[in-house]
Amino acid sequence: MIFTWASASNTGLVRTHNEDSVAPRDMGIEMGSLVVGVADGMGGAVGGEVASSVALQAALEADGSAADRVRAANRAVVEAADEDHTLRGMGTTLTLAVFSGDSVEIGHVGDSRAYLLRGGRLTQITTDHSLVAELVSRGEISPDEADHHPYRSVITRALGLQDDVKIDEQALDLDSGDVVLVCSDGLSGMVPADQMSDLLLAEDHPTQVVWSLVDAANTAGGVDNISVVVVRVDDEATA
Repeated sequence: MIFTWASASNTGLVRTHNEDSVAPRDMGIEMGSLVVGVADGMGGAVGGEVASSVALQAALEADGSAADRVRAANRAVVEAADEDHTLRGMGTTLTLAVFSGDSVEIGHVGDSRAYLLRGGRLTQITTDHSLVAELVSRGEISPDEADHHPYRSVITRALGLQDDVKIDEQALDLDSGDVVLVCSDGLSGMVPADQMSDLLLAEDHPTQVVWSLVDAANTAGGVDNISVVVVRVDDEATA
């Protein structure tokens, strides 16, 4: 397979610092393999930015499965906080997609997300580790109520807070024409899935798509940092 990708990260309209990290940066085309990820840091402007950057860099440098890479990222954030007491308590989400051949592995902790667009239908392929997601799963609130819940930003799982963290992992077969979206909640919390789907379908190149998504999040209020990676999958013969 050939992977055509683009990424974007934006501070938004309310925050003064961008605590997200995204990889790879900019745009490109890769044949056969690709690693992409989004990390959304927490712990203050400095701590959040450090946590997301350290986690994503460690994941990119590690070997093994997507889950192995996320595990390495957790260790790196814990060690960074141990070495600098001013960073204690920092943490980050991480959603990592490792593309190889005709499949993708997902490693995931937190409430950043991965989606798959196939046949015109957008499906969320990660589960949020958040308080409202747990309330929805128990039937205590509806998905619509979750979108406006006062604690919708409270996450229940993050990297860097303890030596071991439970990592969601899954593998998906890819078809030519698939599009994979990885994003922080600065996008998914502001732009409904049907609008994201429309924007993904409206543009031909991932570079156009990522900035259309960022613009949509800012138009909706831009209350958080916005980070996006879009990967289009094509057969070598049709790319």
